Amino acid sequence: MYSGRLNAMLPRATRVILVKADSSVLIFSELGSYKPLNWMAAPCRLREYGPDSERWESLVRDTYVDDDPDDAEGDEEGSEPVRFLRATAEKGPDILTVAIYRVHSDQTFDLGSDPGLVKDGVEDHLQRYLAEQIERIGEGARLIRREYPTAIGPVDIMAEDADGTHVAIEIKRHGGIDGVEQLTRYCKLLNRDPLLAPVRGIFAAQTITPQARVLAGERGFECLILDYDDMKGRASGDLTLF
Repeated sequence: MYSGRLNAMLPRATRVILVKADSSVLIFSELGSYKPLNWMAAPCRLREYGPDSERWESLVRDTYVDDDPDDAEGDEEGSEPVRFLRATAEKGPDILTVAIYRVHSDQTFDLGSDPGLVKDGVEDHLQRYLAEQIERIGEGARLIRREYPTAIGPVDIMAEDADGTHVAIEIKRHGGIDGVEQLTRYCKLLNRDPLLAPVRGIFAAQTITPQARVLAGERGFECLILDYDDMKGRASGDLTLF
């Protein structure tokens, strides 16, 4: 049972309960969605109560108890809770109370230190590969600098094409209108510098929405689709057929 900013209750059933080292509690169904059905996220305080606890009677009274004999799996075992888990949010009124009627398996695992999630194909990777393969914007192109500094933030890549014209490149994984607007601001600022002007823009992404393509065309920008797998293969020195 979850109470606080909202009230929610899971009927009695066989569940998978995950308790993390930070005291987070997550309740899953054995089948169906990978998302928890109910949970209390850290920061929170977790307490476990048994029948000998002073709070036992109040927990039994205040918590929904399903006495349907069909849920007792044909015997009297499990008709009453054997313990309670109670997670209380450190900030706010939220409380998650779990009534446990039967324990099928209780295991503890030390997962050690978490190295974190390593993502492949993020914008930094696209930027690095395009900088190494700057000829993708046109034959004879030359890299000037990654993260080219400006007063309103760094341009992902500043390059020079075969004609000697400066090129500002904005890189996104999925290109939308916001990315085109960002490139517009960069080019407007860069074209105020007589040593750089004229500066043209390239909007590069793995996918670009139709609306972003139209806006980029109206702003005079070129759209460049980045094939991440091909760029990664060339960067790693792998042989490719074409």
